[in-house]
Amino acid sequence: MPIARITGQGLAAIACSVALLWGCLIGERVMVHRAAAERILVMRDLQRMQRTRRSEPVSAPVHMPRPARVTAG
Repeated sequence: MPIARITGQGLAAIACSVALLWGCLIGERVMVHRAAAERILVMRDLQRMQRTRRSEPVSAPVHMPRPARVTAG
């Protein structure tokens, strides 16, 4: 003699909840995988930029005379 029974609606709700949970877990794994791949690409780009970086000397500043101020009065 059963004390409680699972109805069809209850079984459907459990199935939907389990499917939603699996969807969240799979989605999280996909996001983590994409983030790791993007991080690898960024690190490669940084290394490439550091290898090819060439510093060019900056020219000396040019001192230009200031224009005369015109005052009224």
